Amino acid sequence: MRASGRRPDQLRPISFEVGFAKHAEGSCLTKFGDTHVLCTATIEEKVPPFLRNKGTGWVTAEYGMLPRSTHSRMDREAARGKQNGRTQEIQRLIGRALRSVVDLKLLGERQITIDCDVIQADGGTRTAAISGAYIALYRALQKLVQDGKLVSLPLSHQVAAISCGIVEGVAVLDLDYNEDSTAQADANFVLTDAGTIIEVQTTAEEKPFEESSLFEMMRLAHQGVEEITLLQKKALGIE
Repeated sequence: MRASGRRPDQLRPISFEVGFAKHAEGSCLTKFGDTHVLCTATIEEKVPPFLRNKGTGWVTAEYGMLPRSTHSRMDREAARGKQNGRTQEIQRLIGRALRSVVDLKLLGERQITIDCDVIQADGGTRTAAISGAYIALYRALQKLVQDGKLVSLPLSHQVAAISCGIVEGVAVLDLDYNEDSTAQADANFVLTDAGTIIEVQTTAEEKPFEESSLFEMMRLAHQGVEEITLLQKKALGIE
C-alpha cells in the first residue's frame, strides 16, 4: 500500500473544469490530486515568421509555475529575466504533444498558444498540463468551427499523459511529490486515446532498472491514460 493509501495502479482524483477562464477561447482547470494547472488557449490569426504564406498553422505552448505553487516561494522567471531549462523542456513537450494530433494544414494560417500555469504542485505537473491542454485546445478549435472558420475539428486523436515510477521496488501509477522524490525510476508517458505513443521520458534515479519494469510502467500508463481520456470526453460532453 502506498503512503497515500492508493493501490499501485490507482490514479489520484482527477477533474477537468472546462471554461474556467471566460476570456480565453478555450480553458480548463485541471486537477490531478493536489496538482492544479490552469490551461488556456488563445487563437491568433497569424503564424510565426517561418510559416508565413505556407498555408499551415501552428500550435505552441508556454508553461510556468506560480511563486507559491510549492512549499516555499520561488521567484517569477520574468523577474529573473529568463526561463530555466526545466520550464523550456516542459513547454516544448506540451507543444510537441499537441501538434502531433493536429492537422496543421487544415488549421490554416493561424496560431493557437496554450498557456499552462501551475497553481499548486504535488508531482506530475507536466502530465496534468498536457491532459488539460488538450481540453483547452479542443475548445478553441471548437470555437473556430462554430465561427465558421473551420469546417471540422482538425484533430486525429485525443492526447493525455501520466507519470509512473518504481517506488520501493514496485511499479506505481501517477506519482505524487513524495513518491517522485524517492522513486528508484520515474517516467512520463504521453499517449493517445488509441493507445499509440507520442513520447516517453524515463530515467533511473539510483541504479539501472530491468526492462520488465519499463514494460510494467507502460502497462500502467496505458491503463491510466484510458481512464483520463474518458474523463476528458465527459468534461467536453463528447461521451
